[in-house]
Amino acid sequence: MPNKTILAAKRKSKPALNPQPAGADDQNLLRRRRTELRVKRRSNENAWELVHPRCALERMEDLEEVRKMLDAGEVDVAIDELRWLLDGCSDFVAAHRLLGELAMADGDFRLARGHFGYAYNICVSAMPPQGLPGPLPYRLPVNQGFFESAKGLAWCLHQLDKPDMAQAVLEQMLKCDPSDPLGVRAWHTQWKADQGEGAEA
Repeated sequence: MPNKTILAAKRKSKPALNPQPAGADDQNLLRRRRTELRVKRRSNENAWELVHPRCALERMEDLEEVRKMLDAGEVDVAIDELRWLLDGCSDFVAAHRLLGELAMADGDFRLARGHFGYAYNICVSAMPPQGLPGPLPYRLPVNQGFFESAKGLAWCLHQLDKPDMAQAVLEQMLKCDPSDPLGVRAWHTQWKADQGEGAEA
């Protein structure tokens, strides 16, 4: 499940990761929160896209530098940079996703859940409470951080034995993009079957 580049970098260096973000506990994980993210309908098609805050867009070049650090195995420096990026832009989805991947590669599913969960939460909170009237397609680059964070979150919740929450995340993903570009419908089916078998045991 973890990104191969992240795994390779983790083998070269294993620094301590930052504490779990605020609001990552089970009570707040799937609760709506205030966010600077927005959604808008694309012109000439029934599809929606996330509008990331200006501070996140301004930090995308810095994120490319972080990826180069990871490719070079400089994980501790990369983590420090990601922390700095989030310090001035807490709704930076891509930074949370990367920290989640690093934590997951290190086997720290609770910390990974915190970062993936924060990214997932602010993206869902940007949508209307009743849901979007059309899809939020993964094919649009601005939406991909949401789906990748959601997939990481679902995996972490599954590993932490929180099946109902994991299923809720998968269902949200499939609702946003029924074409299932990340192949999570198979997880949903398998995990639901596993829950049924556990209830019968």
